[in-house]
Amino acid sequence: MKYPKEYIAYLVEFHCSRDYFECHEILEDYWKENNGGRLDSIWIPFIQTAVALYHHRRQNWSGAERMLQKAINKFKTQKIEVLALGLDHEKLLGLLQQTVHDIRNRRPYQSINLPITDLDLLKTCELSCISLGGFWKKSDLSDRNLIHRHKLRDRSDVIEARKKAILEKKNRK
Repeated sequence: MKYPKEYIAYLVEFHCSRDYFECHEILEDYWKENNGGRLDSIWIPFIQTAVALYHHRRQNWSGAERMLQKAINKFKTQKIEVLALGLDHEKLLGLLQQTVHDIRNRRPYQSINLPITDLDLLKTCELSCISLGGFWKKSDLSDRNLIHRHKLRDRSDVIEARKKAILEKKNRK
């Protein structure tokens, strides 16, 4: 089993803590470092799926639908890559399409499990999840920090990075 540790971390967060914001962060960092920000990267639809579920849980219907539809469209063209990551491509698409249907019909968020077919990968993720004190659990919808993570997190590093980028841009002129 040769999967990036960041992919495994994504799967563990996705199924254990259900911290989709963290899932997004993990794979976005990995994608930027390893794929040079290529938009055809397999990591993009995984990131989009996490963001869509984050929006769905917060009842941001339009954001959730738009983002999940983008993920589905990308996954449709990446069957070989999805299979190589130990997932069932057809079941993944079906699951995400059902979730879009639920979003369109304003059905409340329900935790989903990605269809992992690689039993070694599944076991690795399950053991990691157990070591974190959970096991393929559902989202705790009463956890404000989980639901509203983007509003409640410390953004000082992001703000500082933006200031630095603006200053560098001004200095180049």
